[in-house]
Amino acid sequence: MIDDLNHFWERIHHVLLDMDGTLLDRYFDDYFWEHYLPNIFAKKNGLPEAEALDHLLSRYKQREGTLDWTDLDFWSTQLDLDIPALKLSIDHLIKVHPFVIAFLNFCRRTGKRVFLVTNAHGKTLDIKMKKTALTGYFDRIVCSQEVGMAKENPLFWEKLGGIIPYDPDHALLADDTEAVLASAQLFGIRELIYVARPSSRKSPEPSLNFRSIHYFSELIPE
Repeated sequence: MIDDLNHFWERIHHVLLDMDGTLLDRYFDDYFWEHYLPNIFAKKNGLPEAEALDHLLSRYKQREGTLDWTDLDFWSTQLDLDIPALKLSIDHLIKVHPFVIAFLNFCRRTGKRVFLVTNAHGKTLDIKMKKTALTGYFDRIVCSQEVGMAKENPLFWEKLGGIIPYDPDHALLADDTEAVLASAQLFGIRELIYVARPSSRKSPEPSLNFRSIHYFSELIPE
């Protein structure tokens, strides 16, 4: 908990927000990559679903923390499947977390510059922004492909400064991935918030290393 939210916000000029798991319910992504896609892959390749899942999880792991991990074109080629079309087929599962809209409105009302900074591929971003209509809440949206590296790389945050004007000493970053927060910490971003409830279907798991929240309502002064 933050004892004095008003004092906390006096220091913040720029708000950097992750998308999947932070603003949006990660259940969609977990279900897609761990259940829906393995089922499709198993049927296509004549495999038991458990074997298909193990195979895909191993391939995911090899690309974790790289641009390939979120690149839908990469996975479409690798798996010989139309990944964007498959995502669209279950886009009804894309949901905005509770209190996110209230938080975004608070940020805009108080004059903060708000940036969506995501590792998500551009095609994923298009699908989710069309479904959620969140685009207008941001001063700028930056995908890691534009920067040339994933957010887990500390150099990402330096290169980001060449795309959007932000002061790390007066910035807040909220993300549901500790490795991303750790890289931002190395760069010098002042306020780091870990979203401990990325999926509505899983129990919250607060970080031992970063200030944690379950909902963005915890950052809105009364």
